[in-house]
Amino acid sequence: MNSATEQFAGIDKAGFVNAVRVTALSLEKAEHLAKFNFQAAKAALEQGVQSAGVVSGIKDVKEFAAVNTKLAEAGVQHALGYTRGLYEIVAQGQAEFSALANDAWAGYTNGVKTWVETAAKNAPAGSEIAVRALTSTVAATNAAYEQFSKATQQIVSLTDATVRAAIANAAKAAPATKGSKAS
Repeated sequence: MNSATEQFAGIDKAGFVNAVRVTALSLEKAEHLAKFNFQAAKAALEQGVQSAGVVSGIKDVKEFAAVNTKLAEAGVQHALGYTRGLYEIVAQGQAEFSALANDAWAGYTNGVKTWVETAAKNAPAGSEIAVRALTSTVAATNAAYEQFSKATQQIVSLTDATVRAAIANAAKAAPATKGSKAS
């Protein structure tokens, strides 16, 4: 049987391992975001150079209006693509951090539960009320975390659906705007 000190050391070690996992995941997501932003900046520069070349060849006002519309549409499409890509990175990171937090909580809860059980077995006579209070506190804390986790997941799901719908609507609105300008 593990002593209380060994059990706390195990909980502490699990906390350290989880901190390392969070750090590694943070660095991975930062690297992914930096690469994404670098690619977006490179694409924007290339688009800017191409647009400047097109604009420099304009000969009359009618051509300017047509080019302006095409460049604006391309800009909107690039912005939508960037927003979509950025959202995907953030959503993926959020899901991975949530999974890590849930794993960490489960490990912590199991460690504390084991410690409470050991403490209950080794408790002196007459301490049953204190042990029950501690057990009840651990159970209530776990139940509160579960409720918080469920509520957070519902908010994340609602936000995800809202953002995806907004991006889809913006993508649909861009061609509609083009059609209304041409009329």
